[in-house]
Amino acid sequence: MPEADSTTPTKTDAFAALRFKDFRSYITMRFFFTFAYQMQNVVLSIYIYDVTHDKFALGLIGLYEAIPAIGLSLYGGYIADKLEKRKMLLLIFGTIFFSSLVMMAATHKGAGDYLHMRTVVPIIYGMLFVNGLARAFYAPAAFSVLANSVPREVYPNSSTWNSSSWQIASIIAPVVGSFIYAYLGITGAFITIVIFLAVAFVSVCLLKKVPPVFMPKEGIWKSLSEGIRFVFNTKMLVGALSLDMFSVFFGGAVALLPVFAKDILHVGPEGVGVMRGATSLGAVLTMLSMTRFSPMGKPWRNLLIAVAGFGLSIICFGLSRNFYLSLVFLFLEGGFDSVSVLIRGTIMQMLTPDEMRGRVSAVNQMFIGSSNEIGEFESGVAAKLLDTVPAVIFGGTMTLIVVTITYFKTKKLVPLTLTDINKKPEVAT
Repeated sequence: MPEADSTTPTKTDAFAALRFKDFRSYITMRFFFTFAYQMQNVVLSIYIYDVTHDKFALGLIGLYEAIPAIGLSLYGGYIADKLEKRKMLLLIFGTIFFSSLVMMAATHKGAGDYLHMRTVVPIIYGMLFVNGLARAFYAPAAFSVLANSVPREVYPNSSTWNSSSWQIASIIAPVVGSFIYAYLGITGAFITIVIFLAVAFVSVCLLKKVPPVFMPKEGIWKSLSEGIRFVFNTKMLVGALSLDMFSVFFGGAVALLPVFAKDILHVGPEGVGVMRGATSLGAVLTMLSMTRFSPMGKPWRNLLIAVAGFGLSIICFGLSRNFYLSLVFLFLEGGFDSVSVLIRGTIMQMLTPDEMRGRVSAVNQMFIGSSNEIGEFESGVAAKLLDTVPAVIFGGTMTLIVVTITYFKTKKLVPLTLTDINKKPEVAT
């Protein structure tokens, strides 16, 4: 059981999770890694569109990372349940640090004497593939560390702060990244990325060791099948994962922001960062408000409402031709998405046994963690076939259809409260 600082957290304490030292180390890691990761995403999307002028090339950014992340995610969950988590995270961050150094070297102006641009872009895709390999192991390991950093009664508060740290970094990173790219170039951006990855690595060193609680006697496939069966036998879990997967898959307009900034709204590379920041600002303000006003009263009902709002915001953004109005819709999109993230994260923590956290997180990684990248690929392909605006409207419409189908399939879950789920987890099956 994690030990709190001298001040004992209470049920109404908005800072309950932050009173635990190990959680503070985890949040620091989460923030700086997210900053580096989000900044790298926006910088690479601007850079690749600048040098290729190809919408499909933007979609490939997500695909190259998603393939290994999905392909190895179940194995990553199995390994995370078997091994010590801090050591895993150190290896993961070391790998990502290396790939960022390679991309920084390949995109440096001096590399032009040795590398043709037709070589640089494949190198970037290759390093994104390496990042995908690391990500297959990151989510299960981090999920186990998070769950062991606070006691069970603080899970909802820790989920809020965990998501808030991600969203705060996601506000700052795209804006900082796009401005650094505009004024200092891609090398200046990668220097910042590498520094933040180094800080995240140090934060991992400060985490306590999380030894395995699962020592499988059976083979890997039988062990993995137990985690898969647990998820698919828990109706609320599989419903939440499916809902988020399809909504993110079809609502992945983020990949097309460089196209909107350059060709539709005419706001330049700085505009990409501002638009990404608007989404994250809406998310973090909503997250912070949820430390006081929890949406967990009737989590399933609120989840359906949030995902529906997300889909409507995507459609409105696609129709907008005014930059400031587009920022409003992106702000709303981020707010609705943050409600969905909080509810899904809390449900996962409440319903998952300790000995299955790695494997269940791996299934989540297959559903959600890589649906962002696959969604970016879908957006790139749809934009190539339908053009940019119809592709975004199509995605938002499909999200609303998914919500409608999910509602009719899960009506019995709508009136459930968090107390119902906590006291009787079987009601969610």
